[in-house]
Amino acid sequence: MVDHDVFPEQRQALIQQILTETGRVIGIDLAKKLNVSEHTIRRDLQELARRGLCKKVYGGAVSHIIESATFDVRVSQNVHEKLIVAKKCATFIKANTSIFIDAGSTYLAMVKFIPENIELTIVTNSPQIAAALSNRKKSELILLGGKVNPLTGSTLGTDTVGQLKDMLFDQTFIGVCGLDPQVGLSAVYYEDACFKKALFGQSNEIIAAITAEKIPKVARYKVAPCEDIDIVVVSKTTNITDFNQVNMHIELAE
Repeated sequence: MVDHDVFPEQRQALIQQILTETGRVIGIDLAKKLNVSEHTIRRDLQELARRGLCKKVYGGAVSHIIESATFDVRVSQNVHEKLIVAKKCATFIKANTSIFIDAGSTYLAMVKFIPENIELTIVTNSPQIAAALSNRKKSELILLGGKVNPLTGSTLGTDTVGQLKDMLFDQTFIGVCGLDPQVGLSAVYYEDACFKKALFGQSNEIIAAITAEKIPKVARYKVAPCEDIDIVVVSKTTNITDFNQVNMHIELAE
């Protein structure tokens, strides 16, 4: 039997394994599980955070998103789950409204579920989403300009944010890099985080499509608390236990 109080390397490796499997660890639970003090666990989490392997939060830590794959790569990942979530998201779209669709592979999948005959104004910062919608005859389509970031698959920067100032949206389908009950919605890239923050200020209703690997996760830059998101759409198989005490509406897609 390993004495976890004597072998910090093995203890930290086990904590990292638990983080990988569950996305979140609670300090007091780890202390009991490993039969060490909470102070020891805090030191371990500090060391793992220093190495960029987790993000410390109140009472514990969550998996830390360091970077994301390019948009083209993400389109081919978790295809089945994304289609399920995307189809559910499309059911919230109302005719004769103005909506913003943020860049994201799940929202690219959502395009095919938007009825052809619905009248909408659709604004996006994703060239791929705009291309997929370009043949819609009953929808007004606006693509925001700016420098294209190949990692996010979107136009970003001060010019892109500036174009939002004169726009108001009935609904915004916001992209999510990570969602955590304490930290809220976060983004990997600074410009993307600034853009998403601006969207919150211009939108009447915020809807977030989230696949399982994004919760509970924390990226580098905070965007908004969970309570500012009106609807979160996840697949039925996603573990949302950590969000039971959060004041937001969760829709299960199946």
